[in-house]
Amino acid sequence: MIDLLVAGGGPAGLATAVNAALAGLDVVVAEPRSVPIDKACGEGLMPNAVRRLSALGVHVDGHPFRGIRYVDAHRQVGTDFRAGHGLGVRRTVLHAALAARAADLGIPVRPVRVDGVRQDAAGVDAGGVTARYLVAADGLHSPIRRTLGLATVAGGPVRYGLRRHFRVAPWSEHVEVHWSERSEAYVTPLGPELVGVALLTAERGPFSQQLQRFPALAARLSSREDDGRVLGAGPLRQDVRARVSGRVLLVGDAAGYVDALTGEGIAVALGAAAELVRCVRTGRVQAYERAWRRVSRRYRLLTRGLVWARDRPALAPRIVPAAARLPKVFGAVVDLLA
Repeated sequence: MIDLLVAGGGPAGLATAVNAALAGLDVVVAEPRSVPIDKACGEGLMPNAVRRLSALGVHVDGHPFRGIRYVDAHRQVGTDFRAGHGLGVRRTVLHAALAARAADLGIPVRPVRVDGVRQDAAGVDAGGVTARYLVAADGLHSPIRRTLGLATVAGGPVRYGLRRHFRVAPWSEHVEVHWSERSEAYVTPLGPELVGVALLTAERGPFSQQLQRFPALAARLSSREDDGRVLGAGPLRQDVRARVSGRVLLVGDAAGYVDALTGEGIAVALGAAAELVRCVRTGRVQAYERAWRRVSRRYRLLTRGLVWARDRPALAPRIVPAAARLPKVFGAVVDLLA
């Protein structure tokens, strides 16, 4: 019997496996897809995520950015991180780097999908493997979470994400967040001649149509070559009853998700992965629920507050003006997330 079976070989699952191997645990990853796996995301790593990856011995090639800039039709306001820098990293590059680190540590990856889960007082049987504990790192719409009855009806607006890459030199040293009446566009520098554009919206429609809600950004990108591929994700909001169910623990998006608006998903997943392994190693798995809440508290509170304001017609147009009028407050909030 191994110590830990990780169902899902995305960033959260691989980070959990790497933490486990470094802690001396016997760990196996179950992932039927081949590396690298692409996914719709903003592709910006906040400074905290960069530090956590470095601590795991994961080295990624990316384009540095020094802060966040909010932009609307009339104004813009930017703030630099107080400590460290972020990295714009393509999802495939991040995934490949984590997979390489797992391979360096000799972590087995079995090409199987975990569907059914059987557990008792001694262990868990899943994917043809018996383990002391199972980690569900199987994504935003986690089948394991659903099987265990841990999913609840999500509150708030139903929002979606779309992402496309454009061949153009980054024009800012910040990740730009463009605000329109009903949606946001994240522009992340990914390389000397590449930016990623991620759209977040409650409305359905093709990427090209949604981009027109940001006239200045659309005009800047109109003559630029794109990779022709649009990836989507959603609904984004996923409420979860608990992160622990017997010998099964949830991590990453499977553990619950508010929204991509604050761009902190990878950082939270990395922090939660470290806490999960610590709880398993010390034999206190029930403490993981509280640890997850502690690690994700700022993200959850700030993101819920921002989505709440965004969903109110009287407040949404005031978000960028408020950041411009109160630059120190804006900077403090960004540093909390960084």
